[in-house]
Amino acid sequence: MIHYPTIKLIFDRHKRATNTKEGAIELRITHQRQQRFATTGIRILPKQWKDGRIVNRLDALELQQALDAFVLNAQRIIQERVQSGTLDMATIVADINGKAAMMATMHTPQGRLVIDYMRERAEVRKYGRAEDSRERYDRFLRWFEGWGQIRTFADITEANIMRMDEELTRKGMKDCSKWGNYHRFLNSFILDAIDEGIMQRNPYKHIHIKKDKNSDTAIEKYLTQGEFSRLASLEPTTDYLRHARDLFVFQTYTCLAYVDLAAFDPTKIRDVGGRKMYVGRRGKTKQEYTFLLLPQALAILERYDYKLPIMSNQKYNEYIKVLAVMTGINKPVSSHWARHTGATMLLNSGVGMEVVSKVLGHSTTRITRQIYAKLLDDTIADEMSKMLGSEKV
Repeated sequence: MIHYPTIKLIFDRHKRATNTKEGAIELRITHQRQQRFATTGIRILPKQWKDGRIVNRLDALELQQALDAFVLNAQRIIQERVQSGTLDMATIVADINGKAAMMATMHTPQGRLVIDYMRERAEVRKYGRAEDSRERYDRFLRWFEGWGQIRTFADITEANIMRMDEELTRKGMKDCSKWGNYHRFLNSFILDAIDEGIMQRNPYKHIHIKKDKNSDTAIEKYLTQGEFSRLASLEPTTDYLRHARDLFVFQTYTCLAYVDLAAFDPTKIRDVGGRKMYVGRRGKTKQEYTFLLLPQALAILERYDYKLPIMSNQKYNEYIKVLAVMTGINKPVSSHWARHTGATMLLNSGVGMEVVSKVLGHSTTRITRQIYAKLLDDTIADEMSKMLGSEKV
C-alpha cells in the first residue's frame, strides 16, 4: 500500500510575526514521521490569515489564488514522484520550491504584475474626477503596458525609471509633459504601493526628473489666427467631424477646458445690459470664471438649440486631429489647444491680463502671466519693432 505525503499550509511557523511585521506562509509536507517545509514566497500580517486563508487586504483574492495554485502544483509533483517510485522528501521539497514557488512568485506583492496593480489603484484614483483626468490615467496605463520594460515591482528601480525617461525623451517629449503625463502617475502608484507595504522605498527620491513647467508653456499649444480660421471655415461632410469642429470653435471663443465644456449649462447664461454673460466654476479647481458669449459662440449654441453635441474627450481629440490634417495643420492639436488659442487671441487683441485671467478661471493673474509669458514677450517685441520701423532717420 502506497502512503502519500500529507501537505498543509502553515503561517508564521517560528512565531516571529507581529502587528507590523509579516510572517511567512509555508507548505508543510509530512511523510512517515518526517516533516519538510517548502516556501511559498508569500508574507502577510497575522490579521491577514484566518482559517487557512488570506483575508483583510486588497490583493487577498490574488494571493489566495497563488496559494491554491502552489498547493495544486505541489500535489502534482508528489503524485508524479510516488507513481515513478522516486519518493524522497528532500527532492520533493526541491521540486516544489523550484517549480511551484516560481509559478507563485508572480502573484506575490513584490512579484505581481505592476500594470495589474496600477489598474486597480487607477479605478480608485479616478473616482469622482473629471473625464479628462480619467483619460490621462488611461492614456498613461496604455503607454506603460505597451512599453513593457517594468513588469513586476522588483523591476521598479532607478535604472529602469531612467530608461523610461530616456524613452520619453526619444519620443520628443518635453520635461513638463514627461513628468505631468507619465512620471507623475508612476510615482503616485509607487507611493500607494509603499503605503500598502508592497514596496519599501521610492526610486524617484534618488533621481532628478526635470519638471520645468516653463519649458512646456501654453504658447506652444495654440493655433495661429490663420490656422484657426482654416479650421473654423472647414465644411466636413460627416456629422461627427462637423460636431468636433463646432465644439473646438465654441471652446476657442469661450476659453473653456473640456471638462467645463462638457458641463456647459445654458441656464447659467445671464443678460447683462443687452449682452449675454456666462458664469461658472471650473471642474478642475472650482475657481469661478466668467465670459461674454461672443457672436461666434452664440451662433453655435443656436445651431444646436443650446444643446452642444458633447462627445467623449478621447473621440473629440481623435476628430480634431483629423480636422487638423484636412486643413494642413501640422501640429498635435487636441481639445485643450482651443482654450489656449482663445486666450492668445484675446491677449493679441489687447484684452487686459486681469480680464483674460477671469475668463480662464485662474486664481491669480500670476498664473496667467506665467503660462502666457512668451506670448507677451513676442507681442512687446513686435510692437517695439513697429515703433522703430516708423522712426525717420
